[in-house]
Amino acid sequence: MTELLDQTTNQDTQPYVRSLRELIDLVSGRNIKGSSSSGDSGIAEKTPFPFLALVGQLEMKLALLMALINPAIGGVLLIGPRGTGKTTTVRSLTDLLPEVERSKCFYGCVDEDIIAGGIDAVCPDCAKKFAEGIPLTSLDRVRLVELPLNTTINDVVGGLDERALVNERMRLKRGLLAQADKNLLYIDEINLLSNEITDAILDAAAQGNFTVRRGVISATYRSRFCLIGSMNPEEGNLRPQIMDRFGLRVIVQGLTLPSERHEAYRRVKAYLQNPRQVIAEYATETDFARNDIEQARRLLRKVEIPDKITQTGIALIQALQIDSLRSDINLFESARAYAAIDGRTEVTLDDLKLVAPMALRLRRSKFMNDYLALQQVEQADLLSAFENTSAKFRER
Repeated sequence: MTELLDQTTNQDTQPYVRSLRELIDLVSGRNIKGSSSSGDSGIAEKTPFPFLALVGQLEMKLALLMALINPAIGGVLLIGPRGTGKTTTVRSLTDLLPEVERSKCFYGCVDEDIIAGGIDAVCPDCAKKFAEGIPLTSLDRVRLVELPLNTTINDVVGGLDERALVNERMRLKRGLLAQADKNLLYIDEINLLSNEITDAILDAAAQGNFTVRRGVISATYRSRFCLIGSMNPEEGNLRPQIMDRFGLRVIVQGLTLPSERHEAYRRVKAYLQNPRQVIAEYATETDFARNDIEQARRLLRKVEIPDKITQTGIALIQALQIDSLRSDINLFESARAYAAIDGRTEVTLDDLKLVAPMALRLRRSKFMNDYLALQQVEQADLLSAFENTSAKFRER
């Protein structure tokens, strides 16, 4: 495998692979070169560990890539003990993020606002630009927005702009939810968030927008983000309301093969000694992977699911006694995303089998099963009592 990569890769030639999935398999098995140390400039830089340099954890990688390619999946929750690479993996997505159309206006005005609500639906500056034929949006890379644990509700939803108040103006400052629009919103240790902030995120995720009211002024912002969360179950459970918002749930465990753990150590050691050199080693493949993600996003529109596959998926969900209709959506949209990753336009039964654990785990509720069973007993008692009572009156 290493020889194949060396023979087929250079700075100008893409590795001869058929799909993004094959590229990940190929590059993940490559041995990293020795890294020489470099002097520390003392300047903090954002140099995330390369996604393609991560060892193992295929399910976690695929889940994150599927969420990038198909936002309809509804986000990813990573569950596992400390030190298993959850946060490192999420941050390593930075170099793979695709481009989206983003508003150039402070208030987030876009052409679709005018199409839906007329020229008065945008601010005066954007109305003038639209009349002059000036685009209101431009291509921009998707960003990773992190929500720290010490954040406040004003940081999340926004508040009054203090700089504007100095000049006796009333203007709202956008919060993290508005900044997360068309981006990835990552929450580490999501199970430790306060209920107030969790409720705000739930509402924004469900509606795709949220309204901020401060005194006499208010503003509504878009918040169409892909939610990624990570948690250590030893530190507490996640509220069912927010658990339900995650389309994919990945159980992250430590590497089990000694060879994988050794290779992971070698790569981390090389990265700590010279992060730029390690990033450069994977730069070519990272560019190819980013292009493949863009192609998969475009291909997704053409991916279809045969009726036989959907019927199989629904039968599986019913056999597992899962009530939520979101499970159907998550299962089928995940299968479509995986087919796009593999460069195909039709979902197969193997696709469904591969994504089913990620899409359907942790959806059954013992409480709800017991509750519904009791309701069925009560329903039977009510019908029996009705029959007995009505029979007595018929005898009279």
